[in-house]
Amino acid sequence: MDTAPATEKAVNRVLDDWHAAAADADFERYFNHFASDSAIFMGTDATERWTVAEFRPWSKPYFDRGKAWSFTPVERHLYFSENGTTAWFDEALDTPNLGPARGTGVLISKGGEWKIAHYNLSIPIPNAIADTVIKQVEQALQDTTAQ
Repeated sequence: MDTAPATEKAVNRVLDDWHAAAADADFERYFNHFASDSAIFMGTDATERWTVAEFRPWSKPYFDRGKAWSFTPVERHLYFSENGTTAWFDEALDTPNLGPARGTGVLISKGGEWKIAHYNLSIPIPNAIADTVIKQVEQALQDTTAQ
């Protein structure tokens, strides 16, 4: 779909403000960007799949300490549905604690506002070290199940 620049700006503004709200530890502003309590946030650990209703109490201590996390988009690609009510994206992120990361997600237009319905945070692994990382992940999973 050929989207109007204003629509792309609106989606970019939402995502940029959402990231800024986390860096500013603005709990209400951050969570107001989600479409509903049933929206999904997926973190980097295999166990980190939450609805917003579950993610809110998990993340609250991070916001309470004055800085939740800091993700700075360095590149973002936006795509829109034919009817213009759904947007999906992928973004490369610079993070101080995870290194280079990637976010992907879906936003829906709800009451004239763009809201996040699904977000997936990941750490891209260079192919050159994938075998080593896979072995480390397998070992960590074995260690966890052995406990």
